[in-house]
Amino acid sequence: MFNPPQLPPLIFRSTQTRHYLSCVASNLLFLESFLFGAGKEVSQSQWNKPKGGFRASMFIFVLSSLDNMGYVANMVSLVLYFYGVMHFDLSNSANTLTNFMGSSYLLSLVGGFISDTYLNRLTTCLMFGSLEVLALVLVTVQAASNNLHPDACGKSSCVKGGIAVMFYTSLYLLALGTGGVRGCMTALGADQFDEKDPIEAKGLASFFNWLLLSSTVGAIVGVTGVVWVSTQRAWHWGFFIISVASFVGFLTLALGKPFYRITTPGDSPILRVVQVIVVAFKNRKLPLPEPHQELYETSDKDATVEKIAHTNQMRFLDKAAILEKGSKPEAWKVCTVTQVEEVKILTRMLPILGSTIIMNTCLAQLQTFSVQQGNVMNLKLGSFTVPAPSIPVIPLLFMSILIPIYEFFFVPFARKLTHHPSGITQLQRVGMGLALSAISMAVAGVVEVKRRDQARKDPLKPISLFWLSFQYGLFGVADMFTLVGLLEFYYRESPASMKSLSTSFTWLSMSLGYFLSTVFVNVINAVTKQITPSKQGWLHGLDLNQSNLNLFYWFLAILSCLNFFNYLYWASCYKYKSEDDPNSKANLKTLILVETTQERNGSTQD
Repeated sequence: MFNPPQLPPLIFRSTQTRHYLSCVASNLLFLESFLFGAGKEVSQSQWNKPKGGFRASMFIFVLSSLDNMGYVANMVSLVLYFYGVMHFDLSNSANTLTNFMGSSYLLSLVGGFISDTYLNRLTTCLMFGSLEVLALVLVTVQAASNNLHPDACGKSSCVKGGIAVMFYTSLYLLALGTGGVRGCMTALGADQFDEKDPIEAKGLASFFNWLLLSSTVGAIVGVTGVVWVSTQRAWHWGFFIISVASFVGFLTLALGKPFYRITTPGDSPILRVVQVIVVAFKNRKLPLPEPHQELYETSDKDATVEKIAHTNQMRFLDKAAILEKGSKPEAWKVCTVTQVEEVKILTRMLPILGSTIIMNTCLAQLQTFSVQQGNVMNLKLGSFTVPAPSIPVIPLLFMSILIPIYEFFFVPFARKLTHHPSGITQLQRVGMGLALSAISMAVAGVVEVKRRDQARKDPLKPISLFWLSFQYGLFGVADMFTLVGLLEFYYRESPASMKSLSTSFTWLSMSLGYFLSTVFVNVINAVTKQITPSKQGWLHGLDLNQSNLNLFYWFLAILSCLNFFNYLYWASCYKYKSEDDPNSKANLKTLILVETTQERNGSTQD
């Protein structure tokens, strides 16, 4: 599955550096023994392997924490930067941020595609990381120079000329860098565990939980410390801190190269999909052979390609694997059964992808309008003034507590009942998250009514900022379930040749959610402007107290409920890849046997 490890650069060959890396590995071993229980036979066997495992993942956790620190800080505070420094109006500042976020998540497909096809995942991550650091430097320079700020003009956007060129260049270069990194970093970490090994499969399930925890810890620092520096001191100092943190994160990732399992890029996953569709169309008039064993497949001796068992779903695609008598197997004339099944897997994933878009549209509101709500609420906590963008620290704190509880208590308990490596299936986790996100939007509407009524009654006595913690807390738990569930689902279910690209489907869903948010804001403003007695849209102007943001939240709550039932239908119809794979069933039996043996040994020792 993995290629021979590449020789590290010259820096890794020095005696001092080897000694340093040995010390790092020893410290990581101690940390892993504390977090993951390395004293157990299962974890210790992972550490005895020369490559991969949690020892390699630690470097990725550091990058995830440092990089997410800046990303989340930007995510919750840029709307105020656009509004107060770049002089966008209320809706335009929200739309600019959601367009940036949407572009960032969409461009993760580029990173996933490149790492699956041309470069290995580590090289791809470092390449896009350099673009990200460069973009952050440009953003810092513009924020630091008053000459690069537009003058207030009273219009929806005051950015123009050279200022606009630098603003949008740095913004979308940042989107390309962060998106490209996100498209391959998760798959790089998951590659450190062999999902076919029943013991390492448990480590893979834990990896996604610890990856979320590491990014959550970084996000907590971002929305408290970095946001406070940006809003209370100077924007350019906040951006400077983010730039340094990202640089250190990517340097740490590079230092971990001797410990990684590096996968070899293969054929273009997009080309493989197109080939199946084209060949199936060409062979549409040919009859399907009754025994599916007559469909074309490479020899079992070819161990370089992971074989996928034939399924009876979407039989029309099987025509791409019909090899006519007397003809030779050539590209664009016949495809293997494995290649056809790859397309079937991706097709089965699409309804799941579509069912999570609305949730990410809701997420966009918490990072735009909810921050603007907080900005006109009582920001005092005793004598300390809380920056409005720091309110998302509440769900992050919830997550930082709940993730270890979920990993240490819920997952082991659920494994005993379900014998599933992750405790519960990935789609069950996603479903729980979707339900909570709908409740979160309903609560947001209620809180906005209370905030607006009090602001109209007595503008000098606004309600406390911490009323927003209800909607943020619910959505934080929802995000914990959904994000990890989707990442693990797409990685486990995807074919070996497109792990990065498939994992990027999680970020594609977020991208479409952010873009849909922009569409909803514009369309709802246009429609409600025509039907309301005041002839003003729900989200018009600069004064939030004269808007009807609560109606927009309730609209999203109703839409989320309908979407949840749509998701239940597709999730109940989905057939996991492992259900047709005899090797996966055998690995599951082995996992059950290992757990039973460990429990017996533990009981004997007690």
